[in-house]
Amino acid sequence: MRRALLSAMLLTGAQAAYAQDAQPVPAAPSPSPNLTPELVPDAADQLGEAAAAEGDGGTITVTGSRIVRNGYDAPTPVTVIGLADIQASAPANVADFVNQIPSVAGSVTPSNTQRVLSGGTGGINTINLRSLGTTRTLVLLDGHRSVGSIAQGTVDVNTIPQGLVKSVEVVTGGASSVYGSDAVAGVVNFILDREYKGLKGEVSYGETTYGDDQNWRATLTGGVEFADGRGRALLSGNIVRRDGVRGAGPRAWQNRGVHLIQNPRYVAGNGQPEYMVAGQSGLNTTTGGGIITSGPLRGTYFGQGGTVNRYDYGNNRLNNLPWTIGGDWQISQHYYGTSIQPGEDLTSVFGRFSFDVLDNFQLFTELSYNRSKQDSWGGYHTDKANVSIRGDNAFIPAAVRSQLNGAGFTLGTWNQDIPTRESHYDRNVQRYLAGFEGSFDLLALEWKWDGYYQRGITNAKEALISANRVKLGFAQDAVRDAIGAIVCRVTRDGSTDPLAAGCVPFNRMGIGVNSAAAVDYIMGAPYADRRIQQDVASLNFSTNVTNPWLKPIGLAFGVESRKEQIDGYVPAEYAAGWYSGNFTPTIGSYTVTEAYLESLVSLPLNIEFNGAARYTSYSESGDVVTWKAGLSWEPISDLRLRASRSRDIRAPNLSELFQGGARNTNSIGDPWQNNLSIRYTQTVTGNLALEPEKADTWGFGAVFRPSFIPGLGLSVDYYDIKINGAIGTLGPQEIVDRCFTGNIELCRRLQAVIGNQVIPFGSNGFTNTAGPGPAVSEYLIANSPYNFLSNRARGIDFELSYQFDLADVSATLPGTVSFRGIATHYLEASESNGVNAPTDTVGQTAGGGPPNWTYRATLGYALDNFSMQVIGRGISAGVYNNDWVECAINCPASNTINRTILNNRVDGAFYVDTYFAYDLPIGGAKSQLYLRVANLFNRDPAPVGKGPSDTSNVDLGINQTFFDYLGRTFRLGIRFDLK
Repeated sequence: MRRALLSAMLLTGAQAAYAQDAQPVPAAPSPSPNLTPELVPDAADQLGEAAAAEGDGGTITVTGSRIVRNGYDAPTPVTVIGLADIQASAPANVADFVNQIPSVAGSVTPSNTQRVLSGGTGGINTINLRSLGTTRTLVLLDGHRSVGSIAQGTVDVNTIPQGLVKSVEVVTGGASSVYGSDAVAGVVNFILDREYKGLKGEVSYGETTYGDDQNWRATLTGGVEFADGRGRALLSGNIVRRDGVRGAGPRAWQNRGVHLIQNPRYVAGNGQPEYMVAGQSGLNTTTGGGIITSGPLRGTYFGQGGTVNRYDYGNNRLNNLPWTIGGDWQISQHYYGTSIQPGEDLTSVFGRFSFDVLDNFQLFTELSYNRSKQDSWGGYHTDKANVSIRGDNAFIPAAVRSQLNGAGFTLGTWNQDIPTRESHYDRNVQRYLAGFEGSFDLLALEWKWDGYYQRGITNAKEALISANRVKLGFAQDAVRDAIGAIVCRVTRDGSTDPLAAGCVPFNRMGIGVNSAAAVDYIMGAPYADRRIQQDVASLNFSTNVTNPWLKPIGLAFGVESRKEQIDGYVPAEYAAGWYSGNFTPTIGSYTVTEAYLESLVSLPLNIEFNGAARYTSYSESGDVVTWKAGLSWEPISDLRLRASRSRDIRAPNLSELFQGGARNTNSIGDPWQNNLSIRYTQTVTGNLALEPEKADTWGFGAVFRPSFIPGLGLSVDYYDIKINGAIGTLGPQEIVDRCFTGNIELCRRLQAVIGNQVIPFGSNGFTNTAGPGPAVSEYLIANSPYNFLSNRARGIDFELSYQFDLADVSATLPGTVSFRGIATHYLEASESNGVNAPTDTVGQTAGGGPPNWTYRATLGYALDNFSMQVIGRGISAGVYNNDWVECAINCPASNTINRTILNNRVDGAFYVDTYFAYDLPIGGAKSQLYLRVANLFNRDPAPVGKGPSDTSNVDLGINQTFFDYLGRTFRLGIRFDLK
């Protein structure tokens, strides 16, 4: 059945391409119509003579350059994912599959941003090549840019017309000289089947082995020709509905209670490790109904109905650490207020209309509308050891009041009576494109040209359900009035603050002790409206020039103009004072004008040279030149060697330039107080002085296709990317730690909240050598991005592929067998700020660092109407931090960079997926029934302890970026194609 698929899989480049013999894949459209026929290998070159003889030799091309080549011939490695491989993955979103490619690591997805409630990234699917960040990966649609879904310019893959994608091309190398800014780590180009005729569709349903995350997807695509084939109309729609999973449900791993904590036996200098990873652990500074965290009543906590109880500190009885192992560790857990998989609602419509005005001139237009909605729980409103209850509070139980002698106390609580925080993102992305493509003769040369204008618009509403800190402060300060009724102090004594109006007393001491009216008073729905617009105009030319050596010289050049702008609106009452929200609008725009030139030259001795240069002028960031030079050489027919060198850039995005003041709140360890967990509020503003990042990339590779073993292919590619002047911000913990060690510049970014005062460092004796002391309740951190970082990413990509007919082994064995294995060995992912030693995150799989190894192998079998695949995929074991020292006894001194830890290991993972498909003989239609089972053996995610200063009991003790967290999942579907 799928012989062309299996042949094409092996022979199309740095990574194999796939095709189906039931539906031959035509030549992939170029980013512009710059096809150079003399430079595109014929079917026999790509698929082998046998496949071509079978009449299934549709040319498969990739867009590693504007001069379109197949992946094998390109000097820059290209991974080509064909339609068959996408269908075998049966993803609800094609990004779910692309993110399993080993060269992709650390992408932003709905599941790993469920707690980023007001950062604007909730609900989007992105792609992160080389673990260099999604902003350094350029995502294209048929070679055209698309408007970003967030202020960082990141394209949400949800906006790609899923039912029309026939291949995905991943350029795993710098390509800024060819495609412009952001292509530092590479390019992901989604290729649409623009020539489709007929009617096809797909309906599928999926759920987990636990019966949750129920979801379904439906696509329908129709294409017709008219006016004797001169006109073509294409319309495609896609709908996805996904329930998501709130909490972990019945999954056993939710009860592990694994956290990264301070070792209770550690004392500086005693040889014990400072940190450890412990199961059955939890914060003792917060419970659902509140726990007293200091003074003689420390450990008194309030339960259901306001009952007074004594907390069991387990083996932490003799110290004041915020973590408990054993004892009452479970009562601080509130992970069930967090979504492990947000709910999604996606709807998209795409239309394309073209008409051949002349035999060599076509007009076309594309229109698309995408709406994506995400609903997620982001965790309860946690206050760890920072709620002040005054001694005259009317809600203090009598048994506790009698021991206070009129004094107050400090409470820690995750506020079980307050609903969990929720986020509701609603985005619609519109795209309007009009263009032309054609050819003409000039100067005895045949020229191809194209041009287009595109406008993309994103309208986003970020809405939350959250509590207001100011109102909660008024409501918790409950006293008795003249007649003995419990009222808010601001009500009894009077207040001019408009937020005090209608105050309803709220009891912080207990569970189920508050009325609906009290909850309604403190809750609200902060929101922000954002509008992003991108306008692009482009004109491109290409031709072949006579080459005195061998094949004609391929030449492509063009110009492009682009404008990016953002606007927004936030009601004044939602700008401050909320647990989550505190939105600020980002307003600004910039323009880009650029021109490029690319050439491909065949040289003697089977050598080819590919070079490109681009001049770019940014209205805010200045002028820059990018370039690329690549060589490929075939010393023998079975071996191709290639090398490339490029200068690439990433210009600062709208958020980095114009951010009005994004806020986030969490906790950090206070180095002045033995890393005691303290709340912080960080405000990040834009920086108009930013310059483009500059990256230098080397690539070396080899492709071996031995003629003496038909069907075998092997490729190995090394990459080395160095980024200078990288844009970044230090993390809150890093700013505080470095201030503590004497960095005065970073100290200037800090303020401490002490009582009702906000005190900057350097005033009132508050310096880096004398911290604020135990009276501090919160740090305020001012942050901005700067060009102060240097990044380096190095690694090796591998692919081995092989296919054969079983009849070649034995005449009695039917069917075709295929194998494809791809892997990436990450050697370095380092960052340096020019002051401290570089930090390398390779292997830090507890956080965002790429694994040392990530891999995917597919074994396929096809016979007549039946096909199946068994997929093995996984990552290698990792660590929490490469700078930490693992030890059990006689540990060296621990410091803020080189912490000592008892167990630094994070387990690796290996998952097995299966796919079965059967072609149904239904009339003249091509129909297929399929079943996909992912994580067949229901392997749990590796335990990953969060902490020690994060609001860790909100987390689930896993890393949702690198590990399967839903368990075994099933998807059953049917496809049809009427032609």
